[in-house]
Amino acid sequence: MTEATDSKRRYLRREVLAALAIGGGGLIAYNLLGKPEQNADQAVGQAAGSSADGLDNVVVGLSQEPTVFNPLMVHSEPDDGVLFSMFDALVRMDPDGVVQPNLAIEVPSLENGGISEDGLNWRIRLRDDVHWHDGTPFTAEDVKFTLELITNPDFRAWRTAGHTLVRDIVVVSPTELTWKMEEPFAPYLSFLTETFIVPKHLLVDEADPNNAAFNQVPVGTGAFKWGNRVPGDHLELVANPDYFGEGPYIDRLIFKYIPDVTVLYTQFKSGSVDLVGQVYISPDNYEEARKLPGKVVEPVLASSVESFYLNLGRPQFKELAVRQALYAALDREAIIGALYHGVPEVTETFMPQQSYFYNPDLPKQKFDLQEARRILDEAGWVPGDDGIRIKNRVRLSFENSTTSGDHLREMVQQYLQQTFREIGAEMTIANLPPAVMWGDFWSRSRFDSVIVGSTYVIGADPDVTNRLHSKSIVVQGGSGSNNAQYKNKEVDALLEEGTRTFDPEERRAIYNRVQEIVRHDLPLLPMFQYRNVFGRSADIKGFEPNSNTRTESWNAASWYLADGRKKPEGAREASRSPHADSRSSAKEG
Repeated sequence: MTEATDSKRRYLRREVLAALAIGGGGLIAYNLLGKPEQNADQAVGQAAGSSADGLDNVVVGLSQEPTVFNPLMVHSEPDDGVLFSMFDALVRMDPDGVVQPNLAIEVPSLENGGISEDGLNWRIRLRDDVHWHDGTPFTAEDVKFTLELITNPDFRAWRTAGHTLVRDIVVVSPTELTWKMEEPFAPYLSFLTETFIVPKHLLVDEADPNNAAFNQVPVGTGAFKWGNRVPGDHLELVANPDYFGEGPYIDRLIFKYIPDVTVLYTQFKSGSVDLVGQVYISPDNYEEARKLPGKVVEPVLASSVESFYLNLGRPQFKELAVRQALYAALDREAIIGALYHGVPEVTETFMPQQSYFYNPDLPKQKFDLQEARRILDEAGWVPGDDGIRIKNRVRLSFENSTTSGDHLREMVQQYLQQTFREIGAEMTIANLPPAVMWGDFWSRSRFDSVIVGSTYVIGADPDVTNRLHSKSIVVQGGSGSNNAQYKNKEVDALLEEGTRTFDPEERRAIYNRVQEIVRHDLPLLPMFQYRNVFGRSADIKGFEPNSNTRTESWNAASWYLADGRKKPEGAREASRSPHADSRSSAKEG
């Protein structure tokens, strides 16, 4: 096939991509006209602002439904909004990447004696004014119980890295505890920012904490308490009047599940949704959204990276040449430009570009179908009678899955299906509802390939053991989120060295090398780093983006309404968040 033929086909593909964008929007509009959407007030009572009963409500619209309410169990980004609102950790990470006290009265450090010079001995001092939502006092016993539950081999914990090193937990008093680390673990303070504490008195007698009643009607210490849930529709949290911290200033925080992102955006425009949560305003709606009256719309560089994610346990993807060829066949420039309207940032790595540990010197991918075919030819993948390549009786044929109802990803799939076919690879589309997609299908590596947005780091720390170490492969007996089943001995050794290293420059060299290896091995084919387009009613004050968390609702306790009943003292909000992307021209009002 000549270069001229490839160029002509590339032009035609981009025309098709543009037509998909237009056609997809037309199809969605037809569905909206043909099937009236449910009235939000019917679903959740009085939805936005001050309601008929005089209460201040905020409705957060989510395209994926929160379903996991035990914060220590495996959960996804949409669950985080609920968990951050209901639970507290010992410490929290602010938008500037600075660790702040939460349940602890101070952040443990060398200076205050909370961490010994060798990093092995820890002392935590706790607040004495905290109560669980049922009125029971919070104590150091709850912290000890939480840390021990995480490492219980019979408990399906979300993250165990770092926690497995904790030894000899001693409750000194109701407000103080100590422990020892088996070895120094530099990321542990960052890990503690997302280790929410659970109540010992409600879980200690459970024979099986994986199926405890608590997991469906949780009790926390946070600014909001469990209200009620209508599965498949919405979840309501109510203000905790006895919260020890700032706020809350709103009476009800409602998470409304709207699986179709276009319907979600339509309800935001109409005012049925006050704040657009995961997956935020889609880039194809940004230009219109930023001009909507009474709305604040701002794109903010996130930590999440969109990738074509491969299950290396599948025979089709075991050979590096196949992964290299598929990456060469990814026209990221066309995808970002035509479908995502230039909003995301192209990237070559899992590390956020705003991170101190980001490696800017990785090889740059180039879209080149001739090169993709050459790589496969040299590797011995021969086209069969139907044009699909085969080697050692393995056909280069695979499924690709993502969340049903995400129209942009679905258009990307259609485009890639056509492009991959041109290099002799057959991709079939098998999308699933979010609850199925991100359940065991994802966590137990039952997929061939997926299009997924993932946050690899925890807060501002660069450790990615949970995602890339071989001991984090669940289906091979590990614990973590290495769902690609990626294995590399040098990466394992570097990750282990990184957790024992405290000097920032030394750590940067370690994680730069990890990025180099992963870029070479391609367990994931990076497409872009997200720029989340946040949208909210201009009446909501106190909102602040935080790329160090996975949720827009990380500080819902600080939210208040411009005309609401409760406000913080000296309440005021800048006309534009200092953390917003510089390209945002949205204004309040």
